[in-house]
Amino acid sequence: MILLHLFLVAITISTTFSIEVNPKIFINNAECLVDLSTQLVKGECRLSLENNDDKPVNSVLYAFEPSIKSHVSFISAHQVFESNRLSLNVKPVILSGHEDKQFYQIDFNASRPLRSKGRAPLVVEYVLINALYPHPEEITQKDRQLMMFYGNAYLYSPYKSLKSSVKFQTGTRRIEDYTNVSPVSLSSGDIIYGPFGSLEPFAYSQISLHYDNNTPFLKVTKLTRTIELSHWGNVAVTEVIDLVHHGAKLKGSFSRYDYQRETNSGISSVKSFKMYLPASATSVYYRDVIGNISTSNQRTLLDSVELDIRPRFPLFGGWKTHYTIGYNVPAYEYLYNSGEDYFLKMRLVDHLYDNMIIEDVTVRIILPEGSVDLDLKTTHPIVRLPDGLHYTYLDTIGRPTIQLQMSNVVESHISDFELKYKFPKFFMFHEPLIVIIAIYILFLTVIIWVRLDFSIAKDGQSETRQRISGIISAIIHHFERRASVYSSWDETLNKLKHSKDVSAYNTASKQIQADYKNESTSINELATKLKTESSELSDKLNEVQKAEKNLKELFGQTQSLYIDK
Repeated sequence: MILLHLFLVAITISTTFSIEVNPKIFINNAECLVDLSTQLVKGECRLSLENNDDKPVNSVLYAFEPSIKSHVSFISAHQVFESNRLSLNVKPVILSGHEDKQFYQIDFNASRPLRSKGRAPLVVEYVLINALYPHPEEITQKDRQLMMFYGNAYLYSPYKSLKSSVKFQTGTRRIEDYTNVSPVSLSSGDIIYGPFGSLEPFAYSQISLHYDNNTPFLKVTKLTRTIELSHWGNVAVTEVIDLVHHGAKLKGSFSRYDYQRETNSGISSVKSFKMYLPASATSVYYRDVIGNISTSNQRTLLDSVELDIRPRFPLFGGWKTHYTIGYNVPAYEYLYNSGEDYFLKMRLVDHLYDNMIIEDVTVRIILPEGSVDLDLKTTHPIVRLPDGLHYTYLDTIGRPTIQLQMSNVVESHISDFELKYKFPKFFMFHEPLIVIIAIYILFLTVIIWVRLDFSIAKDGQSETRQRISGIISAIIHHFERRASVYSSWDETLNKLKHSKDVSAYNTASKQIQADYKNESTSINELATKLKTESSELSDKLNEVQKAEKNLKELFGQTQSLYIDK
């Protein structure tokens, strides 16, 4: 995590450039609102800028004091003209001589610069993470959670300001203490510093606010999100999450009895939280290392699927949990193509819970096997790791995998990524052909296996059985042929009975007797061979032969009835 953060800082520094502050720009009026009611510090400053320079200004600077620099997670800026919101480009820069501070350059729209001797409104929004500190750091199960915030009573800006005020919203009336910097007022949990008169650039007066904050202080220390795309119509998403409660740590033992009996017991703990998935999400599962967690609930809304996640135990300060979320979405909602050109557009990160903080995010995008010419675009800065290959069922060359990393992610970072790639059409038949070839090879192997003898030593009994089987097959064949001879003999006798033509009968009888003699000779020869192999079968064959001999005598008696007349 530390190495990733240093790497991102190095990239940021390499992409920034040094500029100077324009002394002819000042702030006529500034109203800042800082929301401290959750685990995130959300700020919004409405500025009225004035340009006393003789030429238009295309950009201005916004600054954060050194104590806040490391907590900045997100910043954006926009202008409002006639109810129309115009988003502006924001990028980090370095100001020579002020390297300890964090500066951002806000570029005006080319058609709406800050004109000479003119004024322009500007709204800056930002999110700070890990800027609230539990005080005390440890509490018992029945105690309420108190947070401490250290900030600035003034507007921190590289420009001179003529009028400014800063309002801190705590979301509670339980305020233990706050720094008194005149003028200051307290109203319904809101602490307002100012309005102040003329302030010099980088005006700073440290304040501390100590107040009650029992909202969920959950932080994802590690998120591994895998997006597996299939051209057969499905996108499978899996998220492996390590979650920790980073509020005031639980002091002493945990009592389940008190937790369920008393409503104020464990007020700062987290029993459940809601996660929002795409509206088309199906086959949703929620499990941990033990197995499926059945206490979760799913509800389908008009524009999303709400998943109520309830861990196996309530989360107190310092407690951790590890779980996996998975679901499927139809590919046609996110994947577009024209010929072999494909375009994938979907969320880089899901909404895990309200006011989420994710320290370290790894996103793996697994494309179909054969995809080439990968072109990825994202809205926010990322670190793209070297592409790799992922192997699963029926893969041969591997599926291209894009790996991304981000740090200090909040809800404002939720946006779509755009991925373009090429996929040859013939690869659609790659896996079906592998299945067909595999089945063909399997059957061919079985056919060869059952027909070949792979034994090392000879099996005498097996060979004897095979010889006997061959002899019996041949005997049966000759018996069938001799039976056809009897059929011919019977037909000839029937003709003799009706025609009384003895000479014709004698001619046909000669051929019948010759055929009978040939078949009987072959049977006798096979019987001799069978006797050497199996005496039992030879005896049974002799019995059949005796029965056949009786049958021949009957045919002879029938013949004599017609010939001897």
